[in-house]
Amino acid sequence: MPELSVVVPVHNERDNILPLLGEIAAALRGLTDFEIIYVDDLSRDDTLAVLNAAKQQFPELRVLRHVSQSGQSTAVRNGVKAARGAWIATLDGDGQNDPADIPKLLQTRTVADPAVKLFAGWRVNRRDSAVKRFSSKFANGVRSRLLHDATPDTGCGIKLFERAVFLELPYFDHMHRYLPALVQRAGYQVQSVPVNHRPRTQGQSKYGIGNRLWVGINDLRGVGWLIKRSKRTAVEEL
Repeated sequence: MPELSVVVPVHNERDNILPLLGEIAAALRGLTDFEIIYVDDLSRDDTLAVLNAAKQQFPELRVLRHVSQSGQSTAVRNGVKAARGAWIATLDGDGQNDPADIPKLLQTRTVADPAVKLFAGWRVNRRDSAVKRFSSKFANGVRSRLLHDATPDTGCGIKLFERAVFLELPYFDHMHRYLPALVQRAGYQVQSVPVNHRPRTQGQSKYGIGNRLWVGINDLRGVGWLIKRSKRTAVEEL
């Protein structure tokens, strides 16, 4: 059984698959037992064909495919459900997250408080367009004021978390943007870790102001309601 499962959601990312797989393998081979789970969200290009061919080169690779397009949060959740590792690392499939940061997250975990169940990447130096940087900064500011999740960058795709804790969380579309608040709601701690961020060199971004900023602000009300309605208590067996 692998110790770590790397989950990568993709949609129309055929040119980024092989380079990213190579970087994941280079970062983790010899470091830990791992598997790589790509979840294809019904790509319209030949992403799936490239992934299936890549199994010959990367024996750690497993490929899942949605039968209907369902979005990034659903892809992450289905990847986590299929994973065999006790810990999950996630990466965006566009190549902007650096797989070399996964060992850094694993090392941070070894010295962290056991109550920390989510290590969230923090893109200190964003390499995105001005529109994406603005929408992300604005949404992060609003989210932080409303949810008090003490996390500077919830939208970063590279994260490390315990599988069992993730599966305890309430599921909804776009939940991947609120993992720190949801993990804290469940009674655990979150630690932000500075990570590398790279410009997109292949393919096209799937997000803009319309499906990132405004949708995210609307979701805040629902997440805030979940936090207010949460109840936790210790349990004793008699």
